[in-house]
Amino acid sequence: MAQVSIIGLGRMGRAMAVRLVERGFAVAVYNRTVRRAEELAGEVDVRVCVTAREAAVASPVVITAVADDAALLEVAEGGDGLLAGLGDGTVVVETSTVAATTMRELAGLVAATGARLLDAPVSGSVPSVQKGELVFLVGGDADAVDAVRPVMDALAKQVIHLGDVGAGAATKLAVNAVVHALNVSLSEALVLTEQAGVGREAAYDAIAASAAGAPFVHYKRAAFLDPEATPAAFALGLVAKDLRLAIALAEETGAPLPQARANLEVVEGAVAGGNGERDMSWLAEVHRNT
Repeated sequence: MAQVSIIGLGRMGRAMAVRLVERGFAVAVYNRTVRRAEELAGEVDVRVCVTAREAAVASPVVITAVADDAALLEVAEGGDGLLAGLGDGTVVVETSTVAATTMRELAGLVAATGARLLDAPVSGSVPSVQKGELVFLVGGDADAVDAVRPVMDALAKQVIHLGDVGAGAATKLAVNAVVHALNVSLSEALVLTEQAGVGREAAYDAIAASAAGAPFVHYKRAAFLDPEATPAAFALGLVAKDLRLAIALAEETGAPLPQARANLEVVEGAVAGGNGERDMSWLAEVHRNT
């Protein structure tokens, strides 16, 4: 269990790799853009794999952390893909935010190799990874959860087993729908107070100290107070992707999601204005310039 492979070195995958190295794990990494893996290897002791297949062969636990459904299937399939390197006893911990149907499809493909897949998206940000305070939202076999518990415990403060494959993905979309609603509301509220003559920092402190002061409000403080200087942590383009997935799940299940639909309209407007790579908190800047 001391060996872990990570496929996908975006903000979260990279942070997980660093955290696991710091906690004493031997880590192999693969990224479609090889330069990211090589840059990471220049900073911490990781083994760079040239294919997803090589990364899957390298470790009994494989964590995948990619941007969306298409990216996940791309790294999984083909002769050099993840599936080609899996075998009996390997557990794939899929941490991306994707559709529950994609999770179930991939779980079937993984099972055909003799390996097991955990539908295990995470709630939290890069600082959460760095402090070992993620929350894993897990669907899949309970025995597989137990098998990878040391890895999850190195990254998370809580592992919540929600049921079968698909349950984790569905719950993550629900959690993110709440987070994205908070982001839209916080952006509007901050601009409202500013235009009413209240200083930005004072207004933010008041919101954070109130009943509205969710953890999201506290850890996004720098991004909202100094948006130009704070690096993007969660791009608006990915926010739009999450909301579309949540709405698709609502249509599949018959659940009403009027607020998510309204929030998607706001976010898509910001993305159409050229802000897709900006942090989600940039919505406040969009409102200031409207």
